Formats: sequence, structure tokens, C-alpha cells
Amino acid sequence: MNADHVISRRNFAKLLGVGAGAGVLAGCGSSSNSGSDSSSDVSDEELAITIFSQTANWSGDQVGWGATLLKDYFNVTATIVPDTNGAYQTRMENGDLGDLVIWGANGTDYQSAVEQGKLFDWDEDKTLDNEGGDLKTYFQKALDANKELNSDGKIHGIGNNVTNEKGEHDLFIYNWGIRWDLYQQLGHPAVKTLDDLESVLKDMQAACPTGDDGKPAYALSIWPDWDGTMVMYVKGLASAFHGYDELGIGLYDSATGKFMGALADDGRYMESLKFVNKLYRDGLVDPDSMTQTYDEMITKVRNGNVLFSIFDYAGSTAYNNDNHVADGKIMLPLVPEDASVIVQGLSTSGQGRIWSIGDLCDEPDRVMQIINWLYTPEGALTNLYGPKSLMWDYDSDGNTVFTELGKKCFEDPTTDLTGTEWTSPKTGTKYTLSGTYSDGTLQINNTTWANGAKNPEAKDDCFYQGTWASNIVDPQNDAEKDWRETTGAKSQWEYLNSVNYTVIPPANFAEGTRDSELELTWQQVIKTIKEGSWKAIYAKDDAEFASLVKDMQDTCAGYGYDDCVAWCESEASRRFGLQEN
Repeated sequence: MNADHVISRRNFAKLLGVGAGAGVLAGCGSSSNSGSDSSSDVSDEELAITIFSQTANWSGDQVGWGATLLKDYFNVTATIVPDTNGAYQTRMENGDLGDLVIWGANGTDYQSAVEQGKLFDWDEDKTLDNEGGDLKTYFQKALDANKELNSDGKIHGIGNNVTNEKGEHDLFIYNWGIRWDLYQQLGHPAVKTLDDLESVLKDMQAACPTGDDGKPAYALSIWPDWDGTMVMYVKGLASAFHGYDELGIGLYDSATGKFMGALADDGRYMESLKFVNKLYRDGLVDPDSMTQTYDEMITKVRNGNVLFSIFDYAGSTAYNNDNHVADGKIMLPLVPEDASVIVQGLSTSGQGRIWSIGDLCDEPDRVMQIINWLYTPEGALTNLYGPKSLMWDYDSDGNTVFTELGKKCFEDPTTDLTGTEWTSPKTGTKYTLSGTYSDGTLQINNTTWANGAKNPEAKDDCFYQGTWASNIVDPQNDAEKDWRETTGAKSQWEYLNSVNYTVIPPANFAEGTRDSELELTWQQVIKTIKEGSWKAIYAKDDAEFASLVKDMQDTCAGYGYDDCVAWCESEASRRFGLQEN
């Protein structure tokens, strides 16, 4: 079935007069209830929708507070279908992707759906005009970018992680978290270079050789689960220190458009690989790194067996629990003076996890209402933190604030909400909730507004709760007090914005495809890079390291490494030309 099919299930429904009806707007409440939006009504017809999400980790019906909210705001029930066990191919072959469709990337799968007419044209029947008012108000550039991306020149969706203000940047994932309580004990030695960092980490390990469980503590604990074309942590270290982004089998300098292959002797990846090996030979790298899973690694972080991480989620976020803080322990950022931390620039075009509507959706106007609402500030905050008034709200000064329950659920998503009452701010209807907070979260697993974007409805806050003035409270312990005094910052967001950092300009860029011959070469090369890099990390001395690297380089050269580099250089040049200025 293509875009010119004579009649679809959707159009058949319209002929029968069972559509949603005109004038139903996003974020609406029942006009028969107090506190409703008088400009719009909830449809009287309950609608069951299927959400096919390539990013979802949930399979089955939406439950909990999320289900209650969708029913109250839109009279909709939702079933989530993740992209597992060949779901994408099966649904493409059957011709029905679903009602709401979430893409993991804007590459081959998405483009194929566009080319085969499997996605709804948002301008059909003026659906975007009628039901996407907030989308058009805040994100016209993102809608235009989607049109430019599509081979048929039509709007079939909108990218995620978008901002409506040019020049903003996202959150710092690379935060260089270190056990500050130990760093304080050492007398705050200067950390300018990676060698300085290594020296500090050795002294920290000597001061704290074991974790909470009595097992050894290491500076780094790495995991292979997330390795893509390279060893992820090695690549990440190069990005964190030099501000270069990943591209293909190497790194990309957004300032020049230059591509640096992973196996170049003088390249940043190789520099990071040497550093990690140096840490290993000093006994600072968890020897389980090559074989453990992410879950096993993060358990060690929570147990205090890891003293440092370039990533916030694999360091401070996991370590700084109530017990550690009460014991005077804490992980906080310490960026080497010579580093230029990478941070992604926010795009007015959005990123690749596109929200779209399936072409066979019976009532695309009502699905558009849901998307439109999720792209309002209230919808974005609800997606992140739960229902307005129950979990968060604005105070009299316009600051975003957690309620007591909202803060509890943010800190512990397993919080049971059974028996909790919520009054809908849209319809005024009162509900008694059930289940845990985490079960009730919208299981679509995608973003709308970027976390680092400024919330236009708040005074000065971004969507990320760590930027909220209301969340900047007194130091949790003496170590955090010392960190604030040493850095002059009141929050990690403020500190990371004060150090050297490199903003990667957004670009309406999707990685191109490789022909079958190059793809075969590519797979052989990346497999060799990953296996060879891990062996080099465990090298016992400089000579063994050099020998292992030479073997890796020679093997990759034999497969056709230079052809892969040439393709990456072409992609880097194309990406550079698409960067937003």
C-alpha cells in the first residue's frame, strides 16, 4: 500500500462517521468539569491506540498514572509494542506500523516507511493546523526540518530533544564525577592533565581500597555492553577530554569538520586507549571490565567499588544515595583544567527519535492531540516527572517545584502510589491511583523538549530538575560544602557551565548507508577494533600494548580499513555542511 491508496482504514472510518469529530484540541479537559479548558472538549468516544516504539522497554498496556492521565485528557487507552523479535519488519510487511510510531533514529527504517507510504501526512485534512497549535507555535523549524528530511517533501513527524531557542545546549552527560570526600582528604591536588588525574586516583585508591561490601575499589569500572564501532568508554574519554564527537569508526571535530580514525597513531582514540591501559597497569581498572555487564558495573558503583566516572549516570547519579551522603561521602565533578568537555548543542530541528503517526491510523487527529500536548511545557514535564499538581507545579514566583510526593518519586521511582488521589488539572475529575510511579510512567520512552532547554513557562528553569532554583538547597554534607567552596558553584549545572566545554552544533544529519561490500568490510573492521582495543587495555607493559595495537591495525588494514575511513571522511564533510550556525 502506498501514499496514493484509494481508501484506508482511516478514511473508511471517516465515511462511517466514527472519527473523533472536529474541534478536539490537545491537552483538553471535559467541559462539564470545573477547571476545564473551555476552548476544547474530550471526545465522547473512547479510542484504543497501538504505540509502536523502537525505543520502548515495555510491552503491553500502558498502566498506572499514565493510563489514567491519557484516559482523562484524551479518552484514550494505549498498548505499547516494542521493536523486538523482528517487529519492525513484520509490521512493515503487514502494512500497519501502528497509530503512534516512535523511531529510534531517522535513518533507514524511518526513511523506508516514508518511501513506502506507511506514515501519515500531517497536513492531510489540515490535521496539523487543527490539532497541532503548540507544535506550530514552538517548533515550526522542527516541522520544516522533517519535511526537508523526507523524500516526498511532506511532514511525517517531528524530532525529539528539541528546543525553540537557538544557541542552547543540553545536559552534561560527561561530568567527570570523582569521590570528592577523598579528594578533600588529599588536600585538593591540582588536576590539569590526565596524568595529574591518574596520580590523584592512585592516592584515592590507597586511601579507600575497598567499597561498602569490603571488595576492592577501583578508579574505573568499564563494561562492553554498549560498545558500538569502538570501545565505548575509550571513545567517551576522548570526547570528554577533547570535545570531539563520535562518527563512524573514529571521532569528529565539529570546529573543522575533520575526521580522526580510531587507529591513527596520533589520534584521540589511541591516546585514550593508552591512558586506560596505563590505569590498568596501575591497578586502577576493574579487571572484570571486559566481561561484566552494565548492571554488574552499576552495582559496584552503588557499593562504592568505583571512585571515578566520566559519565554522570555511571558515577554520581548512582553513588550519591542517602546512606553515602549521610556518611559524608559523595561523588561530584572535577574537570581537568586542560579538558574541554563535550556537550551537545540543542537543535531547533530536533534529533532523530521521531514522533510520527501510522498511515492506517483511524483517528490521526486524536493522536496528533497527544503529540501536540507532549510538546507543551506541561506535557514535557509530565513525561519526565509525572502529573502536574501531583508531582510538580509552579510556585508564585514562576519557579518549577516538586511536590513532596514528586520529589520522593523522582528519588525512588518504585514508590507505590496505590490509594493516592489525583485531581486532573484539565477536567477537575478526581482519581485514585494504583501501582508504582515507574510502572505508570509513559512507556513510550522518548523525549519532546530537551532537558537542557529553557522552559518558557518557568522563570529561569530548564526542564531538567537539576537546574530548578527550588532544588538548589543547602549542602548535603561537609564534602559537598567543600566542593561548593572550592568550585564557587552551587550546583553541578552551574559548575559545568563554568569550565571549558565544547558545544557540538546540531545538524539535520542522518548517517548514510554503505553498500553491501563496504558493509561487510565495516563489520570486520569494527569487530577487530573492539576486540583489539580490549586486549590492549589489558596489556602488561608498553611493548605488549604496542604489539597488540600493531596487530589490530594490520588486521584492519587487510580487511579494508582505509575504505571505511574514506567513507567516514565523506560523512564528516557532509555533516559539517549541515551544522546549524
